[in-house]
Amino acid sequence: MELRYILLFIFLVFCEPSTQYRFSQKFRGNYQKHPRVQNFESAKYKYEIKTIDMPVDHFSFSVSNTFKLRYLVNNTWQKAENPPIFFYTGNEGNIETFAQNTGFMWEIAPEFEALLIFAEHRYYGESMPYGNKSYADTNHLGYLTSQQALADYIDLIQYLRSKSEYKQSPVIAFGGSYGGMLSAWIRMKYPHIVQGAIASSAPILQFTGSVECDSFARIVSLDFKAADPNCAELIRKSWGVITNITSTDEGKKWLSDNWELCQPLKNTNDVEQLKAYLEDVYGNLAMANYPYEASFLAPLPAYPVNVVCSHLTNESLTGTELLLAVQNAVNVYTNYTGEMKCLDVNNSTPLLDAGGWPFQSCTEMVMPMCTNGVNDMFEPHSWNFDEYSKDCEKQFSVKPQPNLACEQYGCERLSTATNIVFSNGLMDPWAGGGVIRNLSASAVAIIIPEGAHHLDLRASNPSDPFSVVLARSFHRSFIKQWITDYSKNE
Repeated sequence: MELRYILLFIFLVFCEPSTQYRFSQKFRGNYQKHPRVQNFESAKYKYEIKTIDMPVDHFSFSVSNTFKLRYLVNNTWQKAENPPIFFYTGNEGNIETFAQNTGFMWEIAPEFEALLIFAEHRYYGESMPYGNKSYADTNHLGYLTSQQALADYIDLIQYLRSKSEYKQSPVIAFGGSYGGMLSAWIRMKYPHIVQGAIASSAPILQFTGSVECDSFARIVSLDFKAADPNCAELIRKSWGVITNITSTDEGKKWLSDNWELCQPLKNTNDVEQLKAYLEDVYGNLAMANYPYEASFLAPLPAYPVNVVCSHLTNESLTGTELLLAVQNAVNVYTNYTGEMKCLDVNNSTPLLDAGGWPFQSCTEMVMPMCTNGVNDMFEPHSWNFDEYSKDCEKQFSVKPQPNLACEQYGCERLSTATNIVFSNGLMDPWAGGGVIRNLSASAVAIIIPEGAHHLDLRASNPSDPFSVVLARSFHRSFIKQWITDYSKNE
């Protein structure tokens, strides 16, 4: 890494707060009730799967329903009583997926002799409050909120601490992306229970009034432009070509056949769905632009954006030639393993199992997204909350509350936050909504210039850039300090 990046990184870490410095579908997604099931039997990391009874509603005295919340446990490295509890705040997906993609926790557990806990988020994976009826209607799905999830985690922590061997255990929360938001929020809301948090790629500011709505799209586009200047421009050009060629039935058939779509394009709605899918794919590629092969959102090669853009270097491409080149580029994401028989444009993250996220994004997780086609490589789409709200009411019979997250947790006024590390990679589109300035003496921001989405929480790899190695070193130092401080006060 160049010296100027190292200096910038150190400057941003230690500076005081005063000196530091049509993607709605991306979050709405597709309401998928039967996601693809992964096989974890041959997984790298091993754990015991347990469940705990949880109230469906933590904040009501009239709803007495309970459900089984799933969590994963590994106590291999626990040597004595009251070990640190490293607690992963599960996010929108099967908890086993996140356990297998958070190698940093596994790597430092022996050093701290820690107990590892990975808690599944309600309404994801197998933690379904109403079983097969959990997504049936708002009466069943209405308990899917971050507030309820945090209360689940606190109950689980309190249950663990009720055992004599963990009664005085310090708790350190870990999380990436939405899980990172939860790890930051659980420390803010429950500082008497959680002693510190590593919040990686946590866009806790990605809400109305806190971040420009085009920030995500701009960073995605910069990633593609950095791979090849012609790449972003050709993608920008491709939207109009798709529109033109699908304006006729013959063109729809050509695109459906040549792109090997599972369901052929029949009307304008199908074309818009295809475009929304492509937007998701480009965003996911930027998020998972890791320096080695990985299978988080999809099986991908090292630096997949570079591989994608290797198909989009000829600036003279037009018409069907351009669309064939785009197909080859997109295949890096959709069919890197060569096992895909046809392209399903209804779900861009089948491995994540995030079927409940559309509901959350229609209630409390309202993250404004827009594009202008000038500063980014996408078709222009303005952010229209009224239209967004109508879509949510039509789909779920709920009205979004765009200010709820900031009212519950704070967005602009976070100076009272303590013992949190906010880490963000500058290659990660979500960094635009992340905390990149120190909030207080102990709530600090770490910038990873070559980092993609929560790269620092992944397992170490020989291809890791120096900045992520350095970030993990800072994480260890802060965790050590939090545990030491806790021990002094007990």
